[in-house]
Amino acid sequence: MSALIYEQSSPGRRGYTLPRLTPAEQASNLRIPAKYFNEHLPDLAEVSELDVVRHFTNLSRKNFSVDANFYPLGSCTMKYNPKILEKIAGLDGFSGLHPLLPQLRGGGILTQGALQVVYETERLLMEITGMDAFSLQPMAGAHGELTGIMLIAAYHRDKGNRKTKVIIPDSSHGTNPSSAAIAGFQVVTIPSGPDGCMDMAAFEKALDFEVAAVMMTCPNTLGLFETRIHEIAAKAHAVDALLYYDGANLNAILGRCRPGDLGFDVVHLNLHKTFATPHGGGGPGAGPVGVRRALTPYLPTSIVVKRSDGTFALEYDRPKSIGYIAPFYGNFGVVLKAYAYILLLGANGLRRVGENAVLNANYIQEKLKPYYDLPYDRRCMHECVFSAARQAKGGVRAIDIAKALIDRGIHPPTVYFPLIVKEAMMIEPTETESRDVIDRFIDAMVAIAELARSTPVGRLDEVKAARDMCFMR
Repeated sequence: MSALIYEQSSPGRRGYTLPRLTPAEQASNLRIPAKYFNEHLPDLAEVSELDVVRHFTNLSRKNFSVDANFYPLGSCTMKYNPKILEKIAGLDGFSGLHPLLPQLRGGGILTQGALQVVYETERLLMEITGMDAFSLQPMAGAHGELTGIMLIAAYHRDKGNRKTKVIIPDSSHGTNPSSAAIAGFQVVTIPSGPDGCMDMAAFEKALDFEVAAVMMTCPNTLGLFETRIHEIAAKAHAVDALLYYDGANLNAILGRCRPGDLGFDVVHLNLHKTFATPHGGGGPGAGPVGVRRALTPYLPTSIVVKRSDGTFALEYDRPKSIGYIAPFYGNFGVVLKAYAYILLLGANGLRRVGENAVLNANYIQEKLKPYYDLPYDRRCMHECVFSAARQAKGGVRAIDIAKALIDRGIHPPTVYFPLIVKEAMMIEPTETESRDVIDRFIDAMVAIAELARSTPVGRLDEVKAARDMCFMR
């Protein structure tokens, strides 16, 4: 174990020394109130510049990233992002813009390129999803969810509808019920049926004219496509409820089908998942929201419009808008990367993204079926969900399998989610991984299963280990 920075400290060692204050500087300091002066030096490690550089460089090497390792984290799409996108987002003409510039100097002449990127990205997303309009303001997936529910609430309020409930399957992402509850709706949870899809009998029983929306993830968090989605949409629309699409798993159907064609009225997308902008490490993300024509009056202010002379401008005169939901225009750098990624791949490339993601996930599912329980044994989409229930009978749980993967230099899949699968292990290989990499992961999972079957295991007392930590040198 490498020494802590304070263990490397030696009294008097310095990396940099500031020059002594001149008499003029000392005099200027007298104008600073005495209460802001610290009489004691900060308790920092006394180390050289080389010590600092080596310490933090070695710490950075301990970070786990998709640039260095396989990262099959289910539901989160931790895929490789082309470095050219970072270069494009860093171009001075984009990164150097101030967000207030569109309101200066002739109505935005200096920012026509940025406004065009927003305008064209919206149109590309409209084509990909089958929506009639988009807002790029939401700054993350959950933020997009909340925006979508606010749009739905505004739609019903404007029509004079008394809507109090939102229906959500138990296979949804956890933020779905949170977003609905924050917007003031009562959440009605529908269980999954034997096939892993929403139980239609329970859905029909819960559906009435007080339902404002049905929030669906399609494919759901089990990695399974909701095969009766057209029927669900028709029944929801029959009671003037709207169908909401959680776009976290859009990469599974990219180029194959569009949420709008399936009957969805509102969709949020995770640009940091589907469209190759960095995900993890705190962000930033982006959660654009698309809507069908009936909901366009309620989109957040402002929107980019194209004028008759071909220039672009921001439109603020939107009396039914839900208002601002983010500072300025969202995470523009993330939008810019997604725009470049879509143009880079084109229609055929985007379709291959979905095809390869589904192929990789099904390959893993078939290879690991003999070794781990598969609660829903049918073709999956972009991710597969196994259970470690078989191993748990012998004392080896999903968390132990995750740790065993870490020991082998592989990031573990998502464990214990979705909640409806006991000892769940959700695996998403993404479309960017090669068969060689996936085979090494499969070999590791098989070896761990064999080890769990054949080796007596005594569980460590993890609570005691955490409370009584000691460092060995």
